[in-house]
Amino acid sequence: MKSFIFFLPIFLIFLNYHLKSQQQYEYCVITTVESIIPGGLGRSRLIHATEDLDYRNFTTHRQNDKDSKQKNIEKSDLKIENFYETKLLNLFSLVGINFQNIASNDAIITSKLNDMAKDGWELIFVTSSVESHCGKDDEQGIFLTRYIFRRPIK
Repeated sequence: MKSFIFFLPIFLIFLNYHLKSQQQYEYCVITTVESIIPGGLGRSRLIHATEDLDYRNFTTHRQNDKDSKQKNIEKSDLKIENFYETKLLNLFSLVGINFQNIASNDAIITSKLNDMAKDGWELIFVTSSVESHCGKDDEQGIFLTRYIFRRPIK
């Protein structure tokens, strides 16, 4: 009886770990694109695709360094027609960094993240990149952030 009481918690921990490791998930990516073009001339958006694509339809296999047949895939087939597009503000105004715009964008993004959490999505990764100002003649640039979510498949 003592050994049963000793091994039961260990068995339950193992069973719990095993069941969790068998869990399958679906994933969702939300992207924010924030422009650094001054004066409101850029376009900043939060993008959420509402259509699925299967990457296998656009994947080829390159062997022995020969042509992979990527040229046979039409770019128009890669583009989806349906997605949510939420307007965000540019990070710069005519006089420089606009902190009110940054705070406003944060509030909108937080609202989206909270909405995703209410729908059962768990934020698991955030990654960002910048194509930034490259000198006095370059007024182009974006700050891009991808939020990667998952939720259990039922």
